[in-house]
Amino acid sequence: MNQLTVKRRVVIPMRAGEVMAEFISFEGDVSGKEHIGIGFTGTSENKNDIPLVRLHSECLTGDVFGSGRCDCGEQLDEAIDRINEEGGYILYLRQEGRGIGLYAKLEAYALQDKGYDTYEANEMLHLPDDGRDFGIAAEMLKSLGVNKVRLLTNNPDKAQQLKDNGIDVVDLLPTKVHVNQHNRQYLETKAKRKSHTLDLDGDGFE
Repeated sequence: MNQLTVKRRVVIPMRAGEVMAEFISFEGDVSGKEHIGIGFTGTSENKNDIPLVRLHSECLTGDVFGSGRCDCGEQLDEAIDRINEEGGYILYLRQEGRGIGLYAKLEAYALQDKGYDTYEANEMLHLPDDGRDFGIAAEMLKSLGVNKVRLLTNNPDKAQQLKDNGIDVVDLLPTKVHVNQHNRQYLETKAKRKSHTLDLDGDGFE
């Protein structure tokens, strides 16, 4: 069992200084992965006492390079906006490609280009559908003194894993649906196979 403690807190100005966030490192993670907590005090006068939390798995292609094959970058931007206003945390988890790593994700993309969906591609590579561990997020929250959250997610598995690891998820708030012509099939597959709460028939399609 991880016994996490906060190692360092550093305030970093984001978006040309318009957003101030506290980046938090941890000690005690036996996996050796450098997960980061990002804390926001909140700008709204009507802040909720229960922090708004987003568990965001690293996606280099989406978060940094704006890939249209997923909705990760848009979800991260949305989370920064909402949590900066309401107060809470983004837990940035170093679990690229749903836990399979960047190189394996690119191999899976190559199979998707041949017509396989995101989960079929992983299966063909003898990799798990989803190898992420959100239990570590629960330990990060506990080390921050947080035992009760409002969770910003469309993924019911995140909420369940937090609950299984002692975090009280009092509310689920869905993210917007960031759909385009490149990621529609990817999002439809997540909704169909993993019960993600995604309304793909709204106005989000570009």
